[in-house]
Amino acid sequence: MPYFTHRFPVRLGMALLLTAMTLTACGGGEKKPTAAEAGTTLKTHILELLKEVNAQNIKIIDSGGKKIPCGEEKIKYTFAATGQDTAPQTKPTALNAQLLGALNEFADYKMTNPESTALRAVNESTRTSIEFGSNKNGQYVVRGETECLSQS
Repeated sequence: MPYFTHRFPVRLGMALLLTAMTLTACGGGEKKPTAAEAGTTLKTHILELLKEVNAQNIKIIDSGGKKIPCGEEKIKYTFAATGQDTAPQTKPTALNAQLLGALNEFADYKMTNPESTALRAVNESTRTSIEFGSNKNGQYVVRGETECLSQS
């Protein structure tokens, strides 16, 4: 069999594979979630976070059911909850640190203000941010919001 006809299918296959890999890597990024999708994710992450630190008596203080307008036909959602630590004497800084450590057990959040007393972390792919606001011994406080996103 001549060299050209024998090697042509292999070279063509390699070229197609490289093209597909390039298109996948440079394909315009990932799709943004809708505001409702991001709101659902936010609620799930906050409740999962409180479960992860074994919080007791969880209370939802902001159910996130309101559409908050924020610009050109975009909206955002919020959600917040509190819970009690199993050790009521645990200091707020320790509670916030526990929340931050537990968050990365199940979701990819990056801290945005490590020097601040109110710790905040952002997840770029889900378009959500979470703030750890414990300010009383033994009480977890977690608030979050979505970015301003499209309704559909």
